[in-house]
Amino acid sequence: MGIGHRLLPLLLILLAAAAEGKEKGLRFRRDSGTFKVVQVADMHYADGRRTGCEDVLPSQVAGCTDLNTTAFLYRVFRDEVPDLVIFTGSHPIKYFIGSSNGIATVLFARMSDNIYGADSTDAAKSMDAAIAPAINMKLPWAAVMGNHDQEGTLSREGVMRHLVSMKNSLSSFNPDGIEIDGYGNYNLEVSGVEGTSLDEKSVLNLYFLDSGDYSTVPSIKRKYVDENPKQKEPAPGLAFFHIPLPEFKLFTAANVTGVKQEGISSASINSGFFATMMEAGDVKAAFVGHDHLNDFCGKLSNIQLCYAGGFGYHAYGKAGWSRRARVVSVQLEKTDNGEWRGVKSIKTWKRLDDPYLSKIDSEVLWNRGSNGRRKKNTDGGN
Repeated sequence: MGIGHRLLPLLLILLAAAAEGKEKGLRFRRDSGTFKVVQVADMHYADGRRTGCEDVLPSQVAGCTDLNTTAFLYRVFRDEVPDLVIFTGSHPIKYFIGSSNGIATVLFARMSDNIYGADSTDAAKSMDAAIAPAINMKLPWAAVMGNHDQEGTLSREGVMRHLVSMKNSLSSFNPDGIEIDGYGNYNLEVSGVEGTSLDEKSVLNLYFLDSGDYSTVPSIKRKYVDENPKQKEPAPGLAFFHIPLPEFKLFTAANVTGVKQEGISSASINSGFFATMMEAGDVKAAFVGHDHLNDFCGKLSNIQLCYAGGFGYHAYGKAGWSRRARVVSVQLEKTDNGEWRGVKSIKTWKRLDDPYLSKIDSEVLWNRGSNGRRKKNTDGGN
């Protein structure tokens, strides 16, 4: 059963849970009114220096390993200095083939299929190594799972429990007291600037959703939506899950920023999750991985749908097309008397693992009082 059946009621559950969510200590910066999160997609991390790279130029093959992925993480984290790192996708697993300045920057480190299962000998150790840069830099982080996590040395439940238990993790298993299919469905609230009228209120909601593994699972029971009161005047929200929605297929090169270089690997059945986001009203953008050669954003019915682009060197890619990460920048509004208020705009761009850590495809995803606007693609096909 596809993502829609699994998530159709879930977003509304998380909207309700947001008002009573566990305090995670996330807030916008006092000096600049900013908040910064990082996201990396499709790391495919395996066994470190023993695991070679895929789809790189002939000149890059020698000495290229998982450690190139690790080095890219450090480069991005040091340059963007995030307040939160978000890993959204499949995490280290093992499976067998045959017999063997007023701007809040949000960088999404998307871990879809973060280790290449056949080459990972221990799922927990691979997860530890993959996320180590965030932990070593003392960065808070959160994660959701992708579609292959259940195929390794840990079950999907085991993977999520390990992620929740790791140092500096803000990941949650599932909302307390609510029966939900899957693991890692939760909400994180980002409070306003300390000392302002919004210092104890959520001004940005981050929704994390288990998009599943294409398996047949029971639908989430609707009664849990009906029994929970909705949050009053919800803050703008951003949703993170691994598998793209069928609506991603509606875009062409003429109405996106970024590139589409492979097919959209969405579930075969469209059961309405995009409509649920529209109904919820607060979700301004959704971010996915899974298709490594796509890195575009497109707007549909005032919701931005964005790919991150492939991050990991042991993941499939395209030789000469730089590995990349997506950054989202959230800016608070400042009043005439100098007080930081609610979110004013949400922007995004990508960072490339090239000699310059190039910043490309800057665009406004959402602006309070408007539907956002795009800037011309500056990637040049790279």
